Amino acid sequence: MTDASAPSTESPSAPAGPAIDTSAFDPATRPQDDLFRHVNGPWLRDAPIQPDRATAGAFVTLVDEAERVVRGIVESCRDALDDPAADLDADERKIGELYASFMDTDRIDALGTEPLQDDLHRIDGVADVPTFVEVLGHLERSGAASVVGLYIAPDRGNPERYVTHVVQSGLGLPDESYYRTDETAEVRAAYRDHLERMFTLGGFESPADRAARVLDLETQVAAHHWDRVACRDAQRTYNLLDRDGLQALLGPLDLTTWSTAADIPASVLEEAVVSQPSFLEGLAGLLTVEHLPAWRDWLRWQVLHAAAPYLPAAFVEENFAFYGRTLSGTDELRPRWKRGVGFVESAMGEAIGRIYVRTEYPPTAKERMDDLIAHLVEAYRRSISALPWMSEATQTEALAKLDAFTPKVGHPERFKDYTALETDPTDLLGNARRSLTVSMDRELAKIGRPIDRDEWYMTPQTVNAYYNPTMNEIVFPAAILQPPFFHPDADDAVNYGAIGAVIGHEIGHGFDDQGSHYDGTGALRNWWSDDDRAAFESLTAALVEQYGALSPDGADGQKVNGELTIGENIGDLGGLGIAYQAYRIATGGEAPTIDGLTGDQRFFISWAQAWQSKVRPAETVRRLTVDPHSPPEFRCNQVVRNIDAFHEAFGTTSADALWLDPEDRVTIWAS
Repeated sequence: MTDASAPSTESPSAPAGPAIDTSAFDPATRPQDDLFRHVNGPWLRDAPIQPDRATAGAFVTLVDEAERVVRGIVESCRDALDDPAADLDADERKIGELYASFMDTDRIDALGTEPLQDDLHRIDGVADVPTFVEVLGHLERSGAASVVGLYIAPDRGNPERYVTHVVQSGLGLPDESYYRTDETAEVRAAYRDHLERMFTLGGFESPADRAARVLDLETQVAAHHWDRVACRDAQRTYNLLDRDGLQALLGPLDLTTWSTAADIPASVLEEAVVSQPSFLEGLAGLLTVEHLPAWRDWLRWQVLHAAAPYLPAAFVEENFAFYGRTLSGTDELRPRWKRGVGFVESAMGEAIGRIYVRTEYPPTAKERMDDLIAHLVEAYRRSISALPWMSEATQTEALAKLDAFTPKVGHPERFKDYTALETDPTDLLGNARRSLTVSMDRELAKIGRPIDRDEWYMTPQTVNAYYNPTMNEIVFPAAILQPPFFHPDADDAVNYGAIGAVIGHEIGHGFDDQGSHYDGTGALRNWWSDDDRAAFESLTAALVEQYGALSPDGADGQKVNGELTIGENIGDLGGLGIAYQAYRIATGGEAPTIDGLTGDQRFFISWAQAWQSKVRPAETVRRLTVDPHSPPEFRCNQVVRNIDAFHEAFGTTSADALWLDPEDRVTIWAS
């Protein structure tokens, strides 16, 4: 739990070395007009996007570096399998065998679709809705997508216990909007062609007819899906039902038949939080005899799609042609070794993480992060206490939530146990399915057990961070604690502008449009007065309007969805604003000028460095539809436009492009 006492304003452990290369700036672009391109302009112009990537930038560079380290771990385990002198532990041997199975392309090609035949024969036998439901349950452990998704998580209404969550599913395209808008008509046509080619590769007759049936069925399913904005609503998506209530929504999808075939204990479905109840009702109306021919083809498609990464090259390449090239604009399939590393990480991520942190996570990193987090929490405390729009009663609740935050840095204290996983270097698809079963059983076993507050939802080698509202925790894996986000030898301005803003962002999710519905215990509870909620929503509405007017390069005029991105935009704005306050606390308001840049200027430049990124046009369009994050250029520029300290640091005027009239600047948490 975060220490509630105010941290010292001294930072004796913080070095004062520069970490900003001013020679990389674009002198033709003024920071007052475009901070993002002033800092990153030459890189944006010259840096290539690797042919197997849809993006390039700071995040991708760190991902590549983590991937390089993990490759060394995985390949050393594989190479030691045949070495009698090698001293591999059980996890290392399994890592090696998983990778060996993925890299054995000769055996994969020789097997063809043989490993799928049992499942496909089962589907052939679907003659009525009950047998469809039974086969659907059987496929639950194969990796094939289902008509509904199921996961185990703390109960938002009572976060001291786990409960099953049921969510909408069943689509092969990224989002329900892809099935209905004119803008995505070409993508739908390409998807239909992809389905036809996959059925052809699978040896099915009349592949075009099957593809048309699947697309038509998914279009009907998509008509009942909630859109992504609605799915963000913490209150609307919390619908706790007992088994009878869930069964009533599902109609012909008999829970006993399905769960027995899926080997899911009855206790798992005694209660469930249903995220989109009307979707289940709509789905029930499609589970009819008349739809069975389409459902059979849909099942066949799910089996082929789920197994495609583990089948011969023709399947792999066709899968990439649509999901990589068409949807994201990526030029080339990732090299097999990269896909192999990803496969092993998906199966034994924390076993790899246990090895990763031995060399990649020095103890000094946690010490510095603890100091940064303490200052960020103190900055939030001071800001909340001084908010002009929030009443004292709501401030008291907000501060109690802040005091209850739990930070996690680096890696879990206790790594996951993979004893139950059986691996075989000659059985790739079997390895994939056994891994899924072990993971699934681990999740199902949570029902009825105490909450595991030591659990992590990212591996140490993941370049990211997250906030978990039901545990009220902020989590920073080891892999993100590197430049440009975290510089062990940089001055405070650089670290607070980058990793400090990341910390502030994750804390800010506890107070964004959805996180603010949870209290300090992680319970979904309204701790706001009506007036305070109205004031908050007025501020967020202004932010929605700001971002909704923006269109990034490569989007052909398509604009940001301000409602979809509002949570992340609040996180960015509050994160950077609070990070600046924390930076001032840490330095006592005094910082040297380095390379002609004041401390405040270095702070904002560091923020811009962290968002160095470029995205392929197709991927830009896809993200605008499905991604709750704004494009990188706006995560940089639109945020600083709202922060007074940026305008003061660079002396902006109304003649500058990044100028925003003071009365139009949105300040939510930083003051």
